[in-house]
Amino acid sequence: MIVNFDEKLPIYVQVANIIKKQIVSSELKEGEKLPSVRELALKVKVNPNTIQRAYQELEREGLTFTQRGMGSFVTDDKDKIKILRKEMASNILDYFFKEMKELGFKSDEIKDIVFENINKEEK
Repeated sequence: MIVNFDEKLPIYVQVANIIKKQIVSSELKEGEKLPSVRELALKVKVNPNTIQRAYQELEREGLTFTQRGMGSFVTDDKDKIKILRKEMASNILDYFFKEMKELGFKSDEIKDIVFENINKEEK
């Protein structure tokens, strides 16, 4: 796994965000065990303390839980994951609309562009 980290955001936040995307996309399933801290640190080439901090953040948010001696696991709470998925989608849309408006697009133009792209995807 090669990750290009953004200098503007702490690496542990970026690692946590990657795991969140894996959870909401069902790449990581409810109750699934996460890689060990050391394993993931080697995979993404960061300090294990960074991964530990990302895991702590995910647990604080209720997206994972730790079983002593066994590791960290994705939450079984489907509602929590559904809420996270909607929040992430909303953040993406907020960013998209902000950028489109900065480019000078009006709401109707944005809607037309979105529908054009949806139709392309369906073909």
